[in-house]
Amino acid sequence: MNAQVKIDQLLMRLTPILDRERLGLCNLDEEQLRQLLPECRCIFREREGICALLPRQIAENAKLTVEDDYRQITLHYAAGVQVPGLTAIILRELADAGIPVNVVSARCHEHVLVRDCDSAHAMQILSGISNRLQYS
Repeated sequence: MNAQVKIDQLLMRLTPILDRERLGLCNLDEEQLRQLLPECRCIFREREGICALLPRQIAENAKLTVEDDYRQITLHYAAGVQVPGLTAIILRELADAGIPVNVVSARCHEHVLVRDCDSAHAMQILSGISNRLQYS
């Protein structure tokens, strides 16, 4: 089976799952990280400091600055699948629609972070990938 056929088969089974909770990217110091670690969805240690993805309500309660609201879309197609180019195709579709994206690759799934205001459009596009392949 060639790579494109395998990618198409996986994309036909793509089920994007939109998390209802609004999230925010926040800068934390070490003490804030210790306090908020159980609530963090993801943590990045960057050269500029610690960046954490937190539920918006938690960030507001901790009086943290949140620049924008994000929603998490989990890309569910098959657990543990690693096919080169699969995520790139999905990101290209979103980029072509003008939707900025942050991607977090975890053990079982890819998670796409989009601005809250783009989440409905992103879900339409992601659902459309699978539908287009199934009916073409």
